[in-house]
Amino acid sequence: MKVCTDACLFGAWAAKDEAIILANSILDIGTGTGLLSLMLAQATDNKQDVNIKAIEIETAAATEAASNFALSPWASKLDLVNNSLQDYIASIGASNEQKFDCIISNPPFFEGDLKSPDEKKNLAAHSSGLPWSELAVHVSTLLNEGGSYFVLIPALRSYTMQKLTEANGLQLVEEVLVHNTAKALPIRAMQKFIKHTPAQKSQGSITVKRSKIFIKDADNTYDTVFTELLQKYYLHL
Repeated sequence: MKVCTDACLFGAWAAKDEAIILANSILDIGTGTGLLSLMLAQATDNKQDVNIKAIEIETAAATEAASNFALSPWASKLDLVNNSLQDYIASIGASNEQKFDCIISNPPFFEGDLKSPDEKKNLAAHSSGLPWSELAVHVSTLLNEGGSYFVLIPALRSYTMQKLTEANGLQLVEEVLVHNTAKALPIRAMQKFIKHTPAQKSQGSITVKRSKIFIKDADNTYDTVFTELLQKYYLHL
């Protein structure tokens, strides 16, 4: 469960967003072995003052992430925290003075599903340790006004994430459905939310930008849009 295609696509999609490019502080919730943080560090390579904080609860994954960060050209801007999000928030104090311009997360997908005998996989795949409702509250707390939140979820649960996040003061502004092929049903949704300032809220409703991405064409080769997004990150594409 270290690296998968949809997570790579998600990282590349988020990395090209202007909010990420201009951010001074980024939080990666549930970084795993550091994939998303490393992709965002590469995307902001020419910006030395950006800080990317990566939180990971599972110790073995966090150890790998720390090693990956140290071996990368961007070690100075990457900060690994081996802790739960809840304990991290408690550690920074009730004032919550540490906020972020952007937050990104590929959260555990499953709620109430049959669990694996492997507790490490359960931490990565099941949301019992960090329910989505709780995640939405913490994201809203930690995000600066005007900040952006990027999240990857199963397509069938995209509306659930939208409602939970919007209930905590963030507005969905973009959603991309990911399909394996043009004839297949969507497997993932990539969503971007914004925590609007009071002035932005007064401007009224916002039209959500919606689109699709296909991983492969009918001939089983990578789609052009997929290739354009990932070619900076894949060695052979």
